[in-house]
Formats: sequence, structure tokens, C-alpha cells
Amino acid sequence: MFQDFEQARQFVDEHSIRAVDLKYCDLWGRWRHLTIPASQFGSDLMARGIGFDGSSIGLKNVKAGDMMMAPDLTTGFRDPFWDVPTLSFICTTLNADTHEIFANDPRNLAQQAESYLESTGIATQSRWGPEFEFYVFDSVSYENEIHRAGYRFNSKSPEWNSAAGISGSYIPVQGGYHAAPPKDRFYNLRNEITLHLEAMGIPVKYHHHEVGSPGQLEIEIPMMGLVPAGDAIMLVKYTTKMVAAQHEKAVTFMPKPIYGEAGNGMHFHQHIFDQDKNLFYDADGYGHLSQTARYYIGGLLYHGAAVLALTNPSTNSYRRLVPGYEAPVNAFYSLGNRSAAIRIPKYA
Repeated sequence: MFQDFEQARQFVDEHSIRAVDLKYCDLWGRWRHLTIPASQFGSDLMARGIGFDGSSIGLKNVKAGDMMMAPDLTTGFRDPFWDVPTLSFICTTLNADTHEIFANDPRNLAQQAESYLESTGIATQSRWGPEFEFYVFDSVSYENEIHRAGYRFNSKSPEWNSAAGISGSYIPVQGGYHAAPPKDRFYNLRNEITLHLEAMGIPVKYHHHEVGSPGQLEIEIPMMGLVPAGDAIMLVKYTTKMVAAQHEKAVTFMPKPIYGEAGNGMHFHQHIFDQDKNLFYDADGYGHLSQTARYYIGGLLYHGAAVLALTNPSTNSYRRLVPGYEAPVNAFYSLGNRSAAIRIPKYA
């Protein structure tokens, strides 16, 4: 959004910004944040950053926990969810003593990966297009006591809740794909999310109701570079949860919240390019794949076990990876086969 501090400061003054929110990503892929009054948003912040305790969130040990965060001015956006006019930035985390970028900072790792790709001479950039699947529930409750444990999701959408007599428009189990209103109760909510994202500079390809009957939804964004895609992922999840909270709904991106209903995937469309040349395309190859694309796929499959530690880090991830729900349960690549770990879309 901004090229230098002077632009950012001018925006603060012209739009009567009252607070500046600084967001950074922890090792679990969740945002943390710290807020300063707009009066404290000065050039010294850009030069020094702001200190915080990295040991409290697992970035450092308690004996050497001091860290710094520094805002990336290009990521600035007007945050629509605050009661006072607020400007938000995504930050890079730094070591407090050296002011060098923290080696395990997620944005730094993405930047290093992009630099390494270019240094190999194979490609100049990668492009990523994530799909976001999530459930929106009317209420969620759970307990884990010494004498009992359980959880409960409530939704007005599915057929199994028809006894409540709330509405005459219900979705059968596994019958929600592209459901139209009034069965699709969340089209206005998705539109609201989409408008916020576009105002933040995140384009949206489309959105729709997904297969899961209790309010499973999907939002997809276009392909973009690795670092912008990572930032967009955080913004999409933040915006989705904030809009849902404003409507007193509960959102989850967890892989398999409900047994017997579709799980939430996070599919990534992937390309590598040499300037504007798509290195994955060959008109004569299987699925129009080039030899470079097949090598790329081979690497993903060969290192699949290691990749799963990052893409499927929880036990709940593997509750999703079962046959019968269009989940990728087979370690091969295929044209249009949704059970394949790597699918080549026919409409790509």
C-alpha cells in the first residue's frame, strides 16, 4: 500500500487514523498483534521496531526471549473491524540484539524460498492460488471435564436439524455444493467478506456454498507470488472470522469438524514461471504437463511424508483423509481425479 514512511504518515493524518495495529505470524500460523496510538507512529518505529517477548509464544526460550517486530509498509491496509479508524500492517520479526530477521519468521522463510528458486536458474517466480474451505456454525460448545467430555455444533442449515422447525429450507447431508438461496443462508455473509477483502487489496475469484450441509463455504482467490499469497491467507482467515463474529457466528477452518460431512481442505494451485512463461505447460504432455512439471510433482510425492508435517500437522487432519469425501487419499497425480494427492484440473 505504501512505498515509504512519508506516504504512510500522510495517510494517517489525512484519514484521521487513531490507532496503528501491528500483526505478525507465530509458528502455528496464527496472527498475534500489538496496537499503538497513531501519535506513536513515527520514523523511529521503522528504524527500531517494537520489542516483545518471543518466549511467551514459543519463538524463543525464556532465557533469551527478547525480539522485535517491524512493520512492512507495503502491507498496510485500513482495518474495517475496529471502532476507531485503524491502520494495520503485517510485520517481520527480528532478533532484538542484532536486528537481523528472525530465521524462523514465516514471511522470511517464504522470501528465502523465492530467492532460492530464482538462484537455481530454473524459474524466476512461483505462483500460488489457495482455496479456503470453512464451516460457519450458529453456535459451538464443548467441555472437557474430569467426569465428562463432549462438543456440540449447531446450524440451521442441515436436514438433520429440521425437527427444530426453524425453516423449510434444509440441506441434506453432503448435499450443499453450490446450494442456492434460501438453502444457502450465508451468501450475504460471503459477499460482506469479499467486499472487505477487495478493499484490502485482495482480489476474490469466487465464493459459494460447499458440500457440507451445516454451512460449509468456500472462497477462492487468484494466483499470486508466494509472499503475497501467504499474506492473503492470513487476511482471508482474519476477515472471515471477524465478519462471522460480528454476526455472532462461529467459524472453523479445521480439517474435519463433523463426522459424516465433508472436511475442509486448503487446495493450492501451483505454477512456476520464467518471467511470463509458464514452465508447467506443454501442449503435448499428459494433462498438458511439461517435463519440468512432472519433475516438480515427483519431488512433492517423493518428499510427501515430510510435506505432511507442514500441510497436515494435526490428528484431525487425518480424520479428513478418508475415502468417500473427495479427499486426496492416494499418493499419485492424475488429471481431474479428486482422490489424487496432486490433481491436474481439466479446466486449468
